[in-house]
Amino acid sequence: MGATQARSYFGTDGIRGVANVGLTPELAIALGRALGSRLEPRSAVIIGRDTRRSSSMLEGALAAGLASAGVDALSVGVLPTPAVAEAVPAFGAAAGAMISASHNPFPDNGIKVFGGDGFKLADAEEAEVERALERELPRPEGADVGEVREWPAAREGYLDSLVERHGVDLSAFRIAIDCANGATVVTAPELLARLGADVHSIAVDPDGININEGCGSTHMERLQAVVPDIGADLGLAFDGDGDRVLAVDAAGEIVDGDQILAVLALDRLRHGVLPGPAVVTTSMANLGFRKAMVEAGIEVRETAVGDRYVLEEMRSGGFALGGEQSGHVIDLDHGPTGDGLATALGLLGALERQGAGLSEAASVMSRMPQKLVSHRVRDKGELDGAQTVWDAVRRAEEMLEDNGRVVVRASGTEDLVRVMVEAETEEACDEWCSEIGAAVDATLGVVSSGGD
Repeated sequence: MGATQARSYFGTDGIRGVANVGLTPELAIALGRALGSRLEPRSAVIIGRDTRRSSSMLEGALAAGLASAGVDALSVGVLPTPAVAEAVPAFGAAAGAMISASHNPFPDNGIKVFGGDGFKLADAEEAEVERALERELPRPEGADVGEVREWPAAREGYLDSLVERHGVDLSAFRIAIDCANGATVVTAPELLARLGADVHSIAVDPDGININEGCGSTHMERLQAVVPDIGADLGLAFDGDGDRVLAVDAAGEIVDGDQILAVLALDRLRHGVLPGPAVVTTSMANLGFRKAMVEAGIEVRETAVGDRYVLEEMRSGGFALGGEQSGHVIDLDHGPTGDGLATALGLLGALERQGAGLSEAASVMSRMPQKLVSHRVRDKGELDGAQTVWDAVRRAEEMLEDNGRVVVRASGTEDLVRVMVEAETEEACDEWCSEIGAAVDATLGVVSSGGD
């Protein structure tokens, strides 16, 4: 992994903050001007957004900043993040931006930026944009000012591309989907129905404030109840901007990103299309995933948590498949970023080829007991120096030895410290999560804590 460039605004997944407080229209305008100043005059930047009330406000501000810098802003409206990323190179745009805070709560928002190749900007490129934020930039005049206009063609282009790449016959499937009242409301129900599935949709009525609220991939309870209730073969839960998906089997049991990645990796291995053969995942991946891959002869490359680091390892190593337990799966043979809908189609295709149900397919790996708890803290930057926390971690690791592991990390997008413990028993997970969590609470000044 390359050296991380010092950045003040960009985090692990773009710029995040509470909309109109930390992430203001003024900042969005400045970001548009900074980004536009690096591009050729009158080149195009594609902008998409999720369904948050604040997203249109920030989109307008970003577009104004781009136009002020002399480039054109093309709004595709509400659309999933991967659709925006794919539209940039497909239509020859110079860059792209997505207004979304993904799975974060409604008050938050964010801006993700893509280069002309559809990939998120590298750390060094983000640092360059930040430096431009601090400079006085030229202001074009007259005909050199950029134009802001709507460009709705991206949605159909994205759907057509998914059909072309993943067009599997879904007529044998009854599928329940949870769109998190987010960006996939405009893509997932239509596409799955177009491919022949019997689709039952929930959380498809966004009102500007209900994105991710008790629904989507961070709140699976409703989908878990719906799937067995309607006799669906499986359920699919997307997050607010559509770059993640988790699944539910016919009995209502959750199938997480590790299990989905395992099914996809083994399916590709059988068909000889898994470079390496290897997969890339993060330090949060379940030990059961690693064991299943090793038994199949698939190398597991591990990175820090964050899809940008998974992607960096994939590109540097020439690997095609990687992802996270959260359901953020990247398939570089089909797109430049995580795509929940494309991942869902890949999973459904694997099930169709195997003639198997989701529960049977997911049983290729046995999950070790794992517990993850998120603790809200006053300043996540204090974690590195919190010796009491690291002493508790050391004690846990000494007791678990090779039969478990501990991961404690700061969230990349919120003031949270996440404590994850894997062990041979649920009791051991509970015990060490509690002890380490108590150290986090006492040392870092918790406001509240809860499951992640």
